[in-house]
Amino acid sequence: MLQACRVLCSRAGPSTRGWQPLNFDGGAFHLKGTGELARALLVLRLCAWPPLVTHGLALQAWSQRLLGSRLSGALLRASIYGQFVAGETAEEVRGCVQQLQTLGLRPLLAVPTEEEPDSAAKTSEAWYEGNLHAMLRCVDLSRGLLETPGPSGNILMQLKLTALISTQLCKALTSWVREPRASYELSPERLAEAMDSRQDLQVSCLSAEQNRQLRASLSRLHRVAQHARAQDVKLLVDAEYTSLNPALSLLVAALAVRWNCPSEAGPWVWNTYQAYLKDTHERLKRDAEAADRAGLAFGVKLVRGAYLDKERKVAQLQGTEDLTQPDYEATSRSYSRCLELMLSHVSRRGPKCQLMVASHNEESVRQATKRMSELGIPLDGPVCFGQLLGMCDHISLALGHAGYAVYKSIPYGSLEQVIPYLIRRAQENRSVLQGARREQELLSQELRRRLLGRR
Repeated sequence: MLQACRVLCSRAGPSTRGWQPLNFDGGAFHLKGTGELARALLVLRLCAWPPLVTHGLALQAWSQRLLGSRLSGALLRASIYGQFVAGETAEEVRGCVQQLQTLGLRPLLAVPTEEEPDSAAKTSEAWYEGNLHAMLRCVDLSRGLLETPGPSGNILMQLKLTALISTQLCKALTSWVREPRASYELSPERLAEAMDSRQDLQVSCLSAEQNRQLRASLSRLHRVAQHARAQDVKLLVDAEYTSLNPALSLLVAALAVRWNCPSEAGPWVWNTYQAYLKDTHERLKRDAEAADRAGLAFGVKLVRGAYLDKERKVAQLQGTEDLTQPDYEATSRSYSRCLELMLSHVSRRGPKCQLMVASHNEESVRQATKRMSELGIPLDGPVCFGQLLGMCDHISLALGHAGYAVYKSIPYGSLEQVIPYLIRRAQENRSVLQGARREQELLSQELRRRLLGRR
């Protein structure tokens, strides 16, 4: 292991003489076992096969009927579940995190919970309250992992707001947010005050039942943020569909007013910006400047985005404007501009402005590391990197062992909870999975090297 670390650092580590590009050439795979590499190659090839992703839920049900729950579950645990999930129990999660930390990587826990609009059981207040308790336990688990030996730094956790608030309510709020007269009724300051004081908030565009749901949702969000702040855990709020994002951004802004203020030494609540949307750079610039003027800390997770295909289909079916970039190259240009914008804010505001470069793209990561060096941003400072557990390890490991702060997004939970979640994520990330050819090639090269005894 020590020899492998020396090899990797000699290849990838930034020199004291200035920035040198990292080599994502698979040298990092020296740090992983042969079994892990073989499983990764098999699973990534399976996930790149479109029929498996499209019919994943049906195939799962078929395998359970044919093989039985026990054998079917064992196969999933040895393959897809084992590749992308930390485990079910706190001890299993801790074991996964310990393994990551020996490789210089950090955990970003994610509760695999989301609303299913067609399920009455999964849109009730009782369901949202259950999700609240799952989020609070995730905060505690994230905090507890700090005691695990490994790289220190920010404790981060993902938060999906539609696990705590109805998508139908979000759509109603989105429609109202776009109205000029909503500027006071739905201002972040008014919602933040309602969260803190638990006052009887009333919004004129909502029905009595919707107002009750909004108050309950604000209470849940406040409880999660309050508990996370008490445990020193920072919340990274996921972006979702464009039909929901204006409402979700409003709620994040309300949380930011309360928890990203100067007295809290934040940012404790971060928002996610999706580069595949045409207006992202403009919104990011506006929000960063607004936070600066208000004296609020500002936290951003920058992603390319996972909902491109579905957003285009919805726009086509509804005859509405397509809000997405025309192609992958345009999305990459958008990501590069947003990255440059945020790094300039980070260099000027220091720890009051923090960024996660959430990307599986080698060029985006290289751009970030180069600009960090040019702007004097420390490796383990207000900028970190993020990738999914089980993917892009050749990037994550090279970054981690070069001294950068790298987080792996880690879902956890039972097979019943996580497999449907993973299949939906795979359906949303088809282009990422099908584009993982380079990682597959690097895995194949390393396995051949080991099997043939080459050095």
